[in-house]
Amino acid sequence: MVTQSQSLRDRQVASLEKILNLNHGSPEPSTTHHDPSAANGLIPKATPILNSDGDPIWKVLVFDNLGRDVISSVLRVNDLRGWGVTIHLSLNSARHPIPDVPVLYLVEPTASNLTIINQDLAKSLYSEAYINFLSSIPRPLMEKFAAQIAEAGTAESISHVYDQYLNFIVAEPDLFSLGLGKETYWALNSANAKDEEIDALVDRTVSGLFSVVVTMGVIPIIRCPRGGAAEMIAAKLDRKLRDHILNSKDNLFSSQGQRSAQMQGTPTSRPVLVIVDRNLDLIPMLSHSWTYQSLVHDVLKMHLNRITIETPLDEENPSKGRTKKAYDLTSKDFFWSRNAGVPFPQVAEDIDTELTKYKDDANEITQKAGASSLEDLQTDNPNTSAQHLKAAITLLPELRERKATLDMHMNIATALLKGIKDRQLDNFFQIEENITKQTKAQMFELLDDGSKGNEPLDKLRLFIIWFLSTEQEVSRADMERFEEALTKAGADTTAIAYVKKVREVTRMTMMTSAPSQPAPQSTGGELFRGFSSISNRLTDRFASGALGANFENLISGVKNFLPVNKDITITKIVESLMDPASASSSAISKTEDYLYFDPRSANARGTMPAPSQARNQQGSGIPGALGSLGPGTGASFGQRRQGFSEAIVFTVGGGSMDEYGNLQDWAKRTSNTSAGNVGAPRRRVVYGSTEIVNAEDFLLGELARLGREDR
Repeated sequence: MVTQSQSLRDRQVASLEKILNLNHGSPEPSTTHHDPSAANGLIPKATPILNSDGDPIWKVLVFDNLGRDVISSVLRVNDLRGWGVTIHLSLNSARHPIPDVPVLYLVEPTASNLTIINQDLAKSLYSEAYINFLSSIPRPLMEKFAAQIAEAGTAESISHVYDQYLNFIVAEPDLFSLGLGKETYWALNSANAKDEEIDALVDRTVSGLFSVVVTMGVIPIIRCPRGGAAEMIAAKLDRKLRDHILNSKDNLFSSQGQRSAQMQGTPTSRPVLVIVDRNLDLIPMLSHSWTYQSLVHDVLKMHLNRITIETPLDEENPSKGRTKKAYDLTSKDFFWSRNAGVPFPQVAEDIDTELTKYKDDANEITQKAGASSLEDLQTDNPNTSAQHLKAAITLLPELRERKATLDMHMNIATALLKGIKDRQLDNFFQIEENITKQTKAQMFELLDDGSKGNEPLDKLRLFIIWFLSTEQEVSRADMERFEEALTKAGADTTAIAYVKKVREVTRMTMMTSAPSQPAPQSTGGELFRGFSSISNRLTDRFASGALGANFENLISGVKNFLPVNKDITITKIVESLMDPASASSSAISKTEDYLYFDPRSANARGTMPAPSQARNQQGSGIPGALGSLGPGTGASFGQRRQGFSEAIVFTVGGGSMDEYGNLQDWAKRTSNTSAGNVGAPRRRVVYGSTEIVNAEDFLLGELARLGREDR
């Protein structure tokens, strides 16, 4: 049996658990995400380090904003307690002394953070300090910190100082962001952005990608298009990796036996890191999707795997008001792990299946225990045998966790369905599936139709997608007519001024894709089969914690269809680099001149000339490039056609849940794990960006800001 490789989240969790364990390795490898109990939503058994008396070492965790985001996206309060963390606090908050307890700092290496830590040490707030920097601290800053410590005489309070290389946020098993904020696209494309701001952004991006590579434990081949921020980042990352390998006696990629083995592997065993600019394709940032995780991200504004939804205080009497509930969608949520990337109609059917399974399991236990329901299980029931009662009590926590998880997803599904119906997202998604077939007359009719949803932003998104996709000429008069219709609908058209500028660029880089399978037939009035069957079951006791009586009215009129199997631009780019033998000729032509960096090679420093020019072309002018190409400097034809089984895909300027889901679908579809692909390699794609941004924030926050500057 082939051992499943650890995901990026697994590796980050293992690193964080080591930090929480005072940087002592766990006696056994962490199995948090492979433990059967964890799959059912239960807290896994932790193994915190013990003191000389055999008791756990209790500690305080102090973090800055990035440290909070990093740890909260993968661990919860109960996980922290399992590793001996009794309290967690913000570095910038007022904190009271706890002199008998050690402190763990998880912070960025900034001057302001070091000043606060030095003040804590001077006040003797904690017994001893374990300082963990999220990225490598620059030497001048470290020397300044050491001088401050020496001057204050607090060196004895510091136990250890570590560079942890964890300055990235993991949202899904193979999805990460660098947490650089929702203005990166604006900063990289605005004439008003200062050079020092762009340089700082590039440096932080390089630092974050370096940490991702270190956490994965293998040095990648780097590919990127010429020009723009992607080339700057690729060149600087290549140089940083080269310097680290050459100048570190015990570098981060050879300090462990596992990493050493990977270093000695063949080129095909190493991943390819594909860095692209956001302007490659803007459509995924604006499109309406039909998968569970994309809808949650778009409709419910998920952030750091947490969503907040409004639910009525009384389902039968909505006039009593509403209350807000926050939900965490974690790796321990078995339903989310299985259905995050699944089309919404299939999620509905799976909820129904899981509810049926829960009901059957609960009935089986209660019947054996001689009770009428789980709540009626009593130890003094004369009809209950000790053996059956013991079994029932053992299974009771797991069943309650399953019930709570299913109730949560029923509430989430209710909120999503309301958003879908109010905004008619099913119609928008269906139109976008065939957006290139829409004529100018049809688009104007859609924009002018006041019955198409209650959110003007959806119409603006649809129009921009059509404008970026269509081959039809859009005259100035046409554009004025479209903008007038959008304004009449209530949309802010400021962003269109900038979209006009990038249209020609994106039309050169985008690649349309025909569906690889026919679209299922559907009818407008058909209901979700899964949700219809659920609504029929809500008359029993499951209704008490789930949807309520208005569910049937909610789903009426929502269309039931599945999305066509279609690869978007970035997926075609990745396919041409990972599997050139199967890629289309158009994709191959787009990546033919992608730069090639191999930090382990003395020669491959980004140059990717055409074969006929390989001997004569001069240096590319990128940082670290040679003035003129010597023998062997240019990548060979074999390197350009080199295949990979693993890739890290990084977009500079904002990432999309749609792109992540599309890449995962492609990897699964073309791997040997899927039916009909026997003999194909097992593929894995890790997707990341400077920040994962939803359509509303990207359109109103960044595109609109750029549009105002262009007016």
